[in-house]
Amino acid sequence: MEKYGVEKIKTIGDAYMAASGLPLTTANSVEYAILAALEMQEFMKSRLKALAKQDRQSFVMRVGVHTGPVVAGIVGIKKFQYDIWGDTVNTASRMESNGEAGKINISKATYQLIKDDPRFLFDYRGKLETKGKGAIDMWFVSLA
Repeated sequence: MEKYGVEKIKTIGDAYMAASGLPLTTANSVEYAILAALEMQEFMKSRLKALAKQDRQSFVMRVGVHTGPVVAGIVGIKKFQYDIWGDTVNTASRMESNGEAGKINISKATYQLIKDDPRFLFDYRGKLETKGKGAIDMWFVSLA
């Protein structure tokens, strides 16, 4: 995450929420979020193989990415925590929950910003029904 300037926001159970482009948006914050996600998935795949050779269990990971505005701030009186809120956060969560293990699922907003980047390949998944948001266009993204 540090390599790409992606900020960990919090963990919720087994979920890891992070944001790219905070507190200031950069020209490459979206691509950096995708590159960080791809590297994380590669690490998970290699770790799974290494543990399988030792007859040890591992786990797989889903990643969801959405792009848009958020409200950010500090919450708490005695124990401060930086957090983000808004529809963008909810949509990113739907990208993750509607993804597949070992893959990176992105929204139309994210796709529109990186679709011309020759480093990435896209697999359109169609409009998928999501909890509380209806049907949303989704793509899997991978390295070319």
